[in-house]
Amino acid sequence: MFDPEFGTSLRDIRRFYDLLDRLEAKLGRKRTLATADGRMSWPTRGVYFFFEPGEVRSTSGTGLRVVRIGTHALKVGARTKLWGRLRHHRGRVGGAHPGGGNHRASVFRKHVGRALIRRDHLSGPAAETWGVRSNAPRAAREGEYPLERAVSQHIRSMPFLWIGVDDEPGPESMRGYIERNAIALLSSCLTREAPIDPPSAAWLGHHAASEGVRLSGLWNSNHVRERCQLGFLDVLEKHIA
Repeated sequence: MFDPEFGTSLRDIRRFYDLLDRLEAKLGRKRTLATADGRMSWPTRGVYFFFEPGEVRSTSGTGLRVVRIGTHALKVGARTKLWGRLRHHRGRVGGAHPGGGNHRASVFRKHVGRALIRRDHLSGPAAETWGVRSNAPRAAREGEYPLERAVSQHIRSMPFLWIGVDDEPGPESMRGYIERNAIALLSSCLTREAPIDPPSAAWLGHHAASEGVRLSGLWNSNHVRERCQLGFLDVLEKHIA
């Protein structure tokens, strides 16, 4: 029997990816954090959409599927800029720990690192301290360095798009609206019986510690059990245009 809710979700997801195709045409192409840097012309504030090699759309169309949606500076008074958030996900380029990073400043990095620990049955210092405390002593950070490098390598290979939405930080932020509705639209949490574009069997996120990541098929844990609001795609289209 045809499920009208499934049909509506499929239609909306197809339109979502059509809009991202338009966004990509405006940007010229997707980028990766392996090659992006702060000298590029970044909007001050925005929303980003990460794809992942090997993770493809299987129901809504062809091409890579979005696996992570995010923004920044949602709290009143927050000053983080778009590139600053992306730089946290990328990790360090030079310095004392090149290729490393700080997963305590990036939930994205924390999810990926914990999934690597669980998939590869890692033990040792990193497995014991990963994600523990908001700050860590130098000895803990030294022990985490090899895993931070592995996380950087994984994330830097992921193509992404971004859209500039330069509104003020706060609970009514349009960036927050776009982020949470895009997550709700793509999440598999509410469509587990018939997911649209489910993750591949080899997706690293199956090993995530967060149930939200595992069930949603996204490297997100917030908003994955919410429903997409009516009119969201019209708003997204307006900002892309």
